[in-house]
Order: sequence, then C-alpha cells, then structure tokens
Amino acid sequence: MNILVIDGQGGRIGKEVIERIKAENLSCSITAVGTNTLATSAMLKGGADQAATGENAVVVNARSADLIIGPIAIVIADSLLGEITPKMAVAVGQSPAKRILIPVGLCNNTVAGVPDFSVKALLGSVVEQVKNFLAS
Repeated sequence: MNILVIDGQGGRIGKEVIERIKAENLSCSITAVGTNTLATSAMLKGGADQAATGENAVVVNARSADLIIGPIAIVIADSLLGEITPKMAVAVGQSPAKRILIPVGLCNNTVAGVPDFSVKALLGSVVEQVKNFLAS
C-alpha cells in the first residue's frame, strides 16, 4: 500500500497525519511531497519513508499512489497562497488513487455542511479512514 501525503506551507498537517499513521503500525509505505522544502522537511521529521518537493513530485507520485491524503486545497488550483499549481490539482484529481481530503477552512475554501472540527478531530478521522481502506 503506497500512501502519498501532500502538504504545503509549514507542513504541520502532513506531519501530524504521518505521525498518526506511523503510530498505528499499519502495513504501508508513506511518501511525503511538500509544495516547499519546509513542508517536506516537516513531513520527513514526522516519519515519512521517502519525500520529495514540488510540482513534478506531486505529478509523478500521484500516478502510483493507492491513497492520497492532504488538505482539501490540494485539489484547488492556486490555493495554499498559490503553492498548489493547476498542474498539481489536476494530477491529484486525475489520479486513480482514493483521496482523503481534510476539510480545513483556510485559503477561502469552505465545504458546506461540514462542521468546523478541530484539526485534532479531523486527523483522527483520517487515521480511521486509512485503517478502513487498508482493511478493505
């Protein structure tokens, strides 16, 4: 099972996702792709098995991922203060992987009908969904 975690800015959400998945000792490999070196570095510190940075890394790794995890902004061109390029958003959207998108309400994107959960609660839900996906 190949999990791709994508994050930008400081990489805090991606780092926490990786730490929580690793704490569960699940049978998977985690590739972290940051939109910048700071995000990539944070996710490596979180325990990613491998990591890369930038647009081409998102495009290439989205092709072979079984599961893609990241803030909902990874499918919205020009989000995360412009860090998500249109090519990145298309690569994530066209990937055959299942996507777990974290509905954080940053960068002027809100998902109607989704309560304003804390990041801690959202990340707990991500880990449960990963476990369910691996079990199926």
